[in-house]
Amino acid sequence: MRLLRLTKIVSVSLRFGLDRMILDADASGRLARVWNVVFFWRTYDEPRGVRLRRALESLGPIFVKFGQMLSTRRDLLPPDLADELAMLQDRVPPFPTEQALALLQTMYGKPVDDVFGNFNRTPVASASVAQVHFAELPDGTEVAVKILRPGIEHVIAHDLALLEVAAMLLEKVWPEGRRLKPREVVAEFTKYLNDELDLMREAANCSQLRRNFKDSSLMIVPEVHWDWCGRNVMVMERMHGVQISQIEALKAQGTDLPALSRAGVEIFFTQVFRDGFFHADMHPGNIFVHSDGRYIALDFGIMGTLNEVDKNYLATNFLAFFQRDYHRVALAHIEAGWVPAKTRVDEFEAAIRTVCEPIFDKPLKDISFGKTLLRLFQTARRFEMEVQPQLVLLQKTLLNIEGLGRQLDPELDLWKTAKPFLERWMNEQMGWRALIREIKTEAPSWAGTLPQLPRLIHNTLTEGSKQQAAQQARMEQLARQQRRQGWLLSAIGVLAAALVALEAYRIFGG
Repeated sequence: MRLLRLTKIVSVSLRFGLDRMILDADASGRLARVWNVVFFWRTYDEPRGVRLRRALESLGPIFVKFGQMLSTRRDLLPPDLADELAMLQDRVPPFPTEQALALLQTMYGKPVDDVFGNFNRTPVASASVAQVHFAELPDGTEVAVKILRPGIEHVIAHDLALLEVAAMLLEKVWPEGRRLKPREVVAEFTKYLNDELDLMREAANCSQLRRNFKDSSLMIVPEVHWDWCGRNVMVMERMHGVQISQIEALKAQGTDLPALSRAGVEIFFTQVFRDGFFHADMHPGNIFVHSDGRYIALDFGIMGTLNEVDKNYLATNFLAFFQRDYHRVALAHIEAGWVPAKTRVDEFEAAIRTVCEPIFDKPLKDISFGKTLLRLFQTARRFEMEVQPQLVLLQKTLLNIEGLGRQLDPELDLWKTAKPFLERWMNEQMGWRALIREIKTEAPSWAGTLPQLPRLIHNTLTEGSKQQAAQQARMEQLARQQRRQGWLLSAIGVLAAALVALEAYRIFGG
């Protein structure tokens, strides 16, 4: 089976001329000339990016998903390939309803109609990993039931094994292969896929995001119905809205598109800087708009997380970049530990200035945050920076947000919308506001520690006294041992001298 699949991969690669990408890297051109003689009938009118995208679509959903993930690694791929792979759509025919019903019956231990008040047999959405059916709980609550594709784990394991082999071969036969780090990319893809295969993890992500945006005037997140969830099934509140890409339908329901685009930016920066937990798969298929103008978030399989170091790095870089303070940008990378401490700040600053200064020939509203971040990554890589996975996810999400925002409002000034948020966040991280927040955070633990403080101090002092006394005793013992050793050595010396004198007397005096 694996041999047949490998044969198909090779066949598709040859049909779409993917071998040309490797041959073109041969500076001598000799291998390409021989190859052209062997495959003399092949001609290609389409660009290499289009051919790569079509090849992945021909190979099936797992390879499509791989291409989508690969499109986010713009720090590794040439722009023409990354742009084309970003167009991949995860459209897969639904699996038979009978299989869905059988899986649900196995999980619940009884027929679907005994579990739900109503279950729509026709799926409303289908992707490579799962599909969704609408249903009603026994109390009439409308829900969406997400069901993992039967046998998908085996299919994924099979294709991942082939991808690992392909990655290893790519490193061996293509001079550029090692720079692209194909095996690391496949390992990253494997992690994302494994996360998506556990719908309980997705349900937990959904629940966390809903809690973060409870009572929000900007975004709605569906409620998870945990009693009906399992590793292969996720049941959540059914959401009603218009897909964000349907501009005419949004206008028809009276949605303020410029306000919607600004809200999207605010939602993104709130997730990143307030929560450090963000939806990392915000393409148009996963975002709907409620009739009241609020965003509706769906599909929580891929979420990004940022720690305080990450958030400070991003805020400092964005603000310093738009103030053209390249020295601060360089220092932020070194202070975060993402480039070696030995890096010369002046050289790093000069490299950043060379790449970024031309951007300011454009109006601020035309500057892309995502591309700015990408430029910083590309420059930093020359100084041995390893791009952090969480920042790659963030860059992908930022590009999606920019694309959506400018689709809704071509005049969106992302910087004007984001700058007040960033400045406010930075102010809250420093000065008296930060001090008060830290005191509030630590106060509960202090309340438990303060009553114990006298005893802890007494114990510390007592232990210190005991340790000091023990140390003094050890010193005295060492001194006594040294004195004993001194007397012993003196006695041995006297005895040796006496023996020598007696022997001399015997020899010379006798």
